[in-house]
Amino acid sequence: MTPLIALIVAYLVGGIPFGYLLVRWKTGQDVREQGSGNIGATNVLRTTGRSVAVATLLLDIAKGAFAVWLADRLSGGSPLWMSLAALAVMAGHAFPVFLKFQGGKAVASFIGAFLYLTPIPMIAALLVFVIVVAATHQISMGSIVAAGSLPLAAWLIEHPPPIVILATLVAAVFVIYRHRANIDRIRSGTESSFRFGNPR
Repeated sequence: MTPLIALIVAYLVGGIPFGYLLVRWKTGQDVREQGSGNIGATNVLRTTGRSVAVATLLLDIAKGAFAVWLADRLSGGSPLWMSLAALAVMAGHAFPVFLKFQGGKAVASFIGAFLYLTPIPMIAALLVFVIVVAATHQISMGSIVAAGSLPLAAWLIEHPPPIVILATLVAAVFVIYRHRANIDRIRSGTESSFRFGNPR
């Protein structure tokens, strides 16, 4: 029962819409009605500014890490429950009960959850992200490629239990699926570009 509580908490914590709350506090506006309509850090950066975007990113990463940490503590370090918590916090971010199940793409919560669960592979995936964004000037492309690289990185670097590998695969597919509109824009050449220090 106790590990199950960790999953419920993971979903609810994942559902805390930090981007929405911070933009509302900063400007009084609804970030869902601006830019891409997403509550994540990228849209916050483009619509509200760097400081609020950084705060959104860090808080979303933190809630991912917290969810897996809590499952770790309540389950005695069970890879199964920690993996389920990682997926639950991502589901909470993407489908938050607090915003009528209309959330973000779960990239930051994905980062936080797997930084705790598979730290070195996630750091490797983040390096991939930076390289891809630098080369393409597209955050979405970096997110897609980085997410897709995590399962392989986890298998090659840490050789974790099969349930953890499965969780990285499910999480990667989920992140990529949440970017399906971006994939369409990438294919059509209309995806927004990003340059370090000058997002647009």
